Amino acid sequence: MELTIIIILLALLQYIAFIFKVGFSRPKLEVPAPKITGNETWERMFRVQQNTLEQLMIFIPSLLIFGHYVSTIWVAVPGVIFLIARQIYAVTYVKNPESRALGFALTIFTNIGLVLTSLSSIVYNLMT
Repeated sequence: MELTIIIILLALLQYIAFIFKVGFSRPKLEVPAPKITGNETWERMFRVQQNTLEQLMIFIPSLLIFGHYVSTIWVAVPGVIFLIARQIYAVTYVKNPESRALGFALTIFTNIGLVLTSLSSIVYNLMT
């Protein structure tokens, strides 16, 4: 279970980095709080932060369930893919929103895979 928790903590650290990037760029990009519009680059960074939060709501519980019911070792595979996917998404979305597809696809398919694999494992365990 430690590996699962480490991956979750790394995902949270990544999210905190996105938060800091958004917050510290406000003065530089002239987007004073509480505004959330006004500079296109800042708006993209903000969307990365918000989209990551949305994805974490699926990722964290499904990774915990996967780590508990499927594999405490194999949990590293979707965990690392998620972390890399979020970084790809962040970099590409800020540069050019149309290029975010790879990062988004890797993220969403990782989350779908975690949910479906976890659900399948639990159902299988109930039936046997």
